[in-house]
Amino acid sequence: MKAYTVAAAICVAFPYAGLSPAHADAISDFYKGRTVTALVGVSAGGEYDLKLRLVARHIGKHIPGRPTVIPQNMTGATGLVMANFLFNVAPQDGTFIGVIQNGLPTSQAVGVDGIKFDATRFQWIGSVAPTTETMVTWKTTGVTTIEQARQKEVIVGAVGSSGITLSFPVMLNDLAGTKFKMVLGYTGSGALDLAMERGEVSGRAGSWSSLKASKPNWVANKDINVLVHSGPKPADLPNVPSAVDVIRNSEDREVLDIVTVGDTLGHPFATGPGVPVERVVALRKAFVDMLSDPDFVKEATASNLEIDPVSAEALSGAVNRALGASAASKQRARKYFQ
Repeated sequence: MKAYTVAAAICVAFPYAGLSPAHADAISDFYKGRTVTALVGVSAGGEYDLKLRLVARHIGKHIPGRPTVIPQNMTGATGLVMANFLFNVAPQDGTFIGVIQNGLPTSQAVGVDGIKFDATRFQWIGSVAPTTETMVTWKTTGVTTIEQARQKEVIVGAVGSSGITLSFPVMLNDLAGTKFKMVLGYTGSGALDLAMERGEVSGRAGSWSSLKASKPNWVANKDINVLVHSGPKPADLPNVPSAVDVIRNSEDREVLDIVTVGDTLGHPFATGPGVPVERVVALRKAFVDMLSDPDFVKEATASNLEIDPVSAEALSGAVNRALGASAASKQRARKYFQ
């Protein structure tokens, strides 16, 4: 967790005003006695699921009317099924929210099949923190650096057939000359972690905070080697190069920006495009209030989850950048997505 206070960070990251008394009363009347369904598009065990359930346990008491918040997994196509549902099918009344896979805006930008949403029209609520993606190998591979990964093949697992666990290593193969051999189709981070421990695969891409939270023994026992990262540089990985360091061509870096825009998003919460604006404002304010709730902070800290808020405005900006990238760069990035 950052050294500065969460409250100070929130004041900077979420600068919008609260609700008028009349709106607050109407929203309280609407939510009182209702259930809010909080969706996640992957199976239990990974950081998306952990953060969804953490938020679901705490956000309800900060929404006017104090609705019951129920977490629900809606798996399929690495979060695509859930995102399509939230955008097109879920009631557009503020009773459904979801944590969106942060690679989906990139998937839309590069034209992946099956997307039935416009990420610029999701009404973003906020994110607990941005994400640092890493490429790691198991201790028995003998591959501890990117340079070694350029010389020796490593079998790497991926969740589903899309998303950052696939696109990041495939991009590194293309732009940094690594030799990662992909095995696709794992149902979630938990299944992929188990495959690593069983020796089915010897490497994976994934969020550094997720690995530390879900597999602290891997870090403590030095079971994994971190080859490269993208996004904010973790203080505990001072000698690990950034993807920008190993991908030096400026045109290649534009492609890198498209593929890794999800680092800014972290694990972003959103609601559907038709939800009334006053309820969206209430949900955003509830998210902000939750982030400084001592009970939330205590549980996040105990789970080794960082709090470094990303505002709805920042989420929208990152999404717009990905979708507004040049056609040439998006076409190049397209080949990293099945």
